[in-house]
Parts: sequence; structure tokens; C-alpha cells
Amino acid sequence: MSSLIPFWYIVIAILWTGFFVLEGFDFGVGMLHSVIGTDEAGRRAAINTIGPLWDGNEVWLIVAGAAMFAAFPGWYATMFSAYNLALVLLLASLIVRGVAFEYRGKRDAARWRRTWDVLLTTGSVLAPLLIGVALAGLLHGLPINSAQNFTGSFWDLLQPYALFTGVTLVLICLLHGATFLCLKTTGDMRERSWHVARRVAPFTAAFVIGFIIWTHVTASTAFFLNVIELLAVLAVIAAVWLVYEHREGFAFAATTVTIASCII
Repeated sequence: MSSLIPFWYIVIAILWTGFFVLEGFDFGVGMLHSVIGTDEAGRRAAINTIGPLWDGNEVWLIVAGAAMFAAFPGWYATMFSAYNLALVLLLASLIVRGVAFEYRGKRDAARWRRTWDVLLTTGSVLAPLLIGVALAGLLHGLPINSAQNFTGSFWDLLQPYALFTGVTLVLICLLHGATFLCLKTTGDMRERSWHVARRVAPFTAAFVIGFIIWTHVTASTAFFLNVIELLAVLAVIAAVWLVYEHREGFAFAATTVTIASCII
């Protein structure tokens, strides 16, 4: 039975990685759709780039949670007890985000669409932020007693490392979404997507490098970075260079590797 523990842990890691690689650019598009699309037609075009994808990509999140429950029920129960309020906010952001895709076009009124656009942007920011805080808190450590019960308060969850990780994931998703929009749009929208990617890329690189160093200090006793950590650093540096070189396809591949290696 002990051999199943690393097997299931690897499966769960793959599921979380798949979720962020695929849903990451969905989050990024959700954050950027009002910036890239300066009018209703532009915002609709931005949303349409992920229209056939976003709901399917979220299946990875459901399966990741189910795998945690099936393989490690104690871990699952402790996590959901500790992060009760944060996970309620996460569910609310995912629900509002999904509803916004469907409802923003139900009425031909500017205020109606503007409201759903704000909710879509807010949900797209909160989801990676809260998931990052939750996963990083588990790695950094939470106050848990011998019965696996959480003994802290909500404020114990807002550790500096966890918050930094959440912001890092938001920035990676932002860059991931910007490079995706560069590939899926044309004309002025493509040019605006590229300009956003250029502005976001240096900040993303700085946060990813900081995240990798902090994670290494937190979770490793070795002096040098391991292969995955080094891959994350090299991938985000490559992403910055490729964005500035206007090579969006390779830049999107680099952001894919960046987000995958950070989650792993």
C-alpha cells in the first residue's frame, strides 16, 4: 500500500499542473478581456477565444479535488476545514466567472454587460490568487494538531509566502493569457495583447524568480536549485525575451513551461 502514496501524489500533481496550464490562459483572458477589447465587439472577440475551452479546462480542478479526497481523505478534510472561508470565496469566484460568460450577452444594455465584465475580471483574478494561497500554505505549513485538525485562525492562512505565491500565479496567468491572445487575435487587438505582454513580462519574471528562491529555501535543504526550479527560472526568462522579440508562439510555450514547473 505504501507504494500507492507516491503514485497518487504524482497523479494529483499532474492534475493540478494540467489545470493551471490549461485554465491559466483562460484566467488571463478573463482578466484582460476589457483591456484588450476597447469596445463590445473587441471584448466579445476576446471572450470567444476561450469560449469552447474554459468549461472543459475546469474539469481538471474537479478531478484534482476528487483525487485528493479519494487518495488522502485526511489531507482533504484538514485542508477544507482550514481554508473554509477561502474555498467558499474560490467557489463564488468560479461560479460568478462561469455565469458571466453566459449572462453578459443576455441583455443588450451597456450597464448590464459592464457589470458582468467586472465580475468576470474579478473572478479571474481571485481564482488563481486563492488557489495559490491554499497550495502554498500547505507547503509552508499550517497549525495542525495530532488529530489532523486545524488549530489556527483565518489570519494564519495569510502567510507572506502564501500571499506571494498567489500574486505570482496571478501574474503568470496574466502573461499566459496575453500571449494566448496574441496567437488568437489579429490587427489592433493583437497589438494591444503584445503591449500588455511586454509590460507584464518583467514583473512576472521577477516574481517567479522570487517565488522559486523562497520555495527552495522553504522546502529544500540543498544549496543549488533542483531541475524543476531551474527550469522555471529559465522558462520565465525565455518568455520575457521571446515576448520582446515578438515571437508569441514560442512565448506561449515558455509561459506554459513556467506555470507547469512552478506548480510542480
